[in-house]
Amino acid sequence: MSEVKNYSPDLQKLFVQFMLTDPQLFTRVMGIIDDKHFDRPTRDIVKFLIGYSDEYSTMPTIEQIKAETGQEMELLDDIAKHSEWFIDEFETFCRHKAIERAIVNSADLLEEGKYGEVETTIKEAVQIGLARSLGTDYFHDPRARLEMLKDNNGQITTGWKDLDDKLYGGINRGEVTIFAGGSGSGKSLFMQNMSLNWAEAGMNCVYVTLELSEELSAMRIDAMATDRSTRRIFKELDDVELRVKTLGKKAGMLRIKYMSSGNSVNDIRAYLKELQIVTGKNVDCICIDYLDLLMPATKKVNPGDLFIKDKYVTEEIRNFAMETQTVVVTASQLNRSAVEEVEFDHSHIAGGISKIQTADNVIGIFTSNAMRERGQYQLQLLKTRSSSGVGSKINLVFDRDSLRISDSDLDDDDLAVGTQDSQTAKIMDKLNKKTTVTNSDSTDSAIPPEKTDSAMSLRAMVKSKKASPFNDN
Repeated sequence: MSEVKNYSPDLQKLFVQFMLTDPQLFTRVMGIIDDKHFDRPTRDIVKFLIGYSDEYSTMPTIEQIKAETGQEMELLDDIAKHSEWFIDEFETFCRHKAIERAIVNSADLLEEGKYGEVETTIKEAVQIGLARSLGTDYFHDPRARLEMLKDNNGQITTGWKDLDDKLYGGINRGEVTIFAGGSGSGKSLFMQNMSLNWAEAGMNCVYVTLELSEELSAMRIDAMATDRSTRRIFKELDDVELRVKTLGKKAGMLRIKYMSSGNSVNDIRAYLKELQIVTGKNVDCICIDYLDLLMPATKKVNPGDLFIKDKYVTEEIRNFAMETQTVVVTASQLNRSAVEEVEFDHSHIAGGISKIQTADNVIGIFTSNAMRERGQYQLQLLKTRSSSGVGSKINLVFDRDSLRISDSDLDDDDLAVGTQDSQTAKIMDKLNKKTTVTNSDSTDSAIPPEKTDSAMSLRAMVKSKKASPFNDN
């Protein structure tokens, strides 16, 4: 049960004395101070203080205050080490008083049926707060600033070395990464694999699913963690239980949370706050499966207007990532124009360019039927804000039994694209490289005898094939 605050007249007067003693404190709270928050006679002092500072851009003296309001005030001694207490307490005081007034004033609005105004009034009161950071002093201690960047940013691995290399070490805190793929391309599998990768690396991770159930998502991760097919999970339940519990003792936190489609970033924020209070752990990484199923929290838009909806949702997710300094990974559908494509670009993202402009990293997931049979995936980097990896392709392998995705030693030539057989393509490529077209009149570029013989033999084989009576062509 939370503590009941008693904002007595003495405490309210003390707040004013802090501001009179240190004008910088008054400057910091100017955005939230309101004379209506105070009881009389302190309210008269605050009203005079606000009006005087607005007109003359300075603070009145205690003598001026006494002359105008009839109230005695004293300056305090040695308040520098108590300034943070004042900021915390005064922020809470202003928010609580604003909520109290909003509730009282809402009674008349409720009788008139103005529920929208009630909601807006309460929301504005609840959101009252101070900007605690005054920004980065560029010239002050550059070494500490750079070491903090090195320690806290860009060092959270994806779990796949080749992708980390293209992203200069991993994904930065405060960044939003979008995996874009068609239906059935493996978007959920990628985020489930990343969640497990992060937990195994000691990170505290939350996997939010707006589509699959918590139980099904957890069973998929069971298969990945224990290196066995989902069909074997129940047959070997004892061993699965042992291995998952053993992994849990040395891994970070991994929470799987189902939320219904249509929820907003605010719902995720509220859940994470409750999780932090209950567990006492700060979340490092969040997977949201997936972006297209969220709705904006701050704007009411038509769900059919994908461009506007996705614009607001993506902006809210990125603001949330910056606010919490977490790594956020989500997914998005590709549109119909990407179905037959081998190379993805920005135009293939469902909802348009709004997601691309806001996200820090956008990664396309490509796989064909032939690649899927061989257990192969290809990632295509469509956008990277903190590296020069745009246009790069990363090959990964996929275990069809355990659903585990890992690094691959394959080159692009080894991938079976569409229905083309990769080995045939490689053989034809070698033959093309060995065949040299020359001018018959030129003596400087004569074909070596052994290459001429090879070419003549190849032509003879083609002619004999055409002349064969069994050739339908």
